[in-house]
Amino acid sequence: MFPSLLLLVACTSAGTEPLPGRPAHHVAGGFRNVNPEFTRPSGWTRWSFIAVRTWESLASPRAFEAPRVTNDGAALRAVPAAPSITWVGHATLLVQVDGLSVLTDPSWSARAGPTSWIGARRLNPPGLAFEHLPRIDVVTISHDHYDHLDLSTVKRLAAAHDPLFLVPLGMAAWFADNGMPRVVELDWWQEHEHRGVRFVCTPAQHFSQRSLWDGNRRLWASWAVLGREGRFYHGGDTGYFPGFKEIGRRLGPFDVAALPIGAYLPPTIMKWVHTTPEEAVEAFVDLDARIMLGMHWGTFDLAEEPLGEPPVRMLAEIGRRGIDPSRAWLLKIGETRHWPGEAQWQGEAQPTASRADTEMGSRKSRRIGKP
Repeated sequence: MFPSLLLLVACTSAGTEPLPGRPAHHVAGGFRNVNPEFTRPSGWTRWSFIAVRTWESLASPRAFEAPRVTNDGAALRAVPAAPSITWVGHATLLVQVDGLSVLTDPSWSARAGPTSWIGARRLNPPGLAFEHLPRIDVVTISHDHYDHLDLSTVKRLAAAHDPLFLVPLGMAAWFADNGMPRVVELDWWQEHEHRGVRFVCTPAQHFSQRSLWDGNRRLWASWAVLGREGRFYHGGDTGYFPGFKEIGRRLGPFDVAALPIGAYLPPTIMKWVHTTPEEAVEAFVDLDARIMLGMHWGTFDLAEEPLGEPPVRMLAEIGRRGIDPSRAWLLKIGETRHWPGEAQWQGEAQPTASRADTEMGSRKSRRIGKP
């Protein structure tokens, strides 16, 4: 029922030892994480987890109504003058900067899986109808897991918009095999410029796999989108690791850093590959970002934490650290916000948090089928 979770229990296919003369994350047949503390749970721990998740999805699937707003896309199709960001759901964001419309990890499917009937069920519809999208210029992909790389969505985008797909190493062949040749693949710290906007492929701590036989054969990454009007970071899917500080040192400050705050329990499974809300705030500080946007929650039921808990913990950590709450964004599904460009940051008030930011976590998740 949960292919992306089943992959957690599969044996990886790539090697583990670095290749002489190559970057440290390159190994025979694929890639690895370079954090020396990175470990994976035992096979028994992983199989036990997936067995419990599968049973719960059948016996008492959970439901969750995330706050949302209606968005017909009209303003987005006009291409706003100021940089803007719209949360479609999960890790899918529409970023508009310097006249470009960029989609991150796009998914419009009802499930995150290899078919329309296998995979984690979508809890909330996309915040923007596919037909209401503006012309999409660029799509960034962080890694190949089904909740971040949805075949039906990217094929639909290729047919309707013919965007440039920017992907980590090893993915271009997958796109070409599926009839999408307009792809540029990059290694960590490589970059590509499109119409004056720099796209930098930056490190992440995760893994890749779409079947039992291709573990870690494709690279995983985060992305920096650097324009004249604004600087944006998309964390994709990642555990907390020292690389955040290096990204901030090399490419910061960022105007907005979108960071994953969900799918962190149980820690025996998730610790090294998904950030907790508190770790996401730590990453926000490391990245030298002005605004933190919490994502990767409230859309697919991928882990064991209460579905409304991630934003509550994120805001609590923001408060504990004494960070101005206006710098913590929790968008409603479908919501668009504008962020100030460099000139506006000087001496102007920062954007205020919406009421949803403080109320987001009050909504309760529930299981269907049991009281």
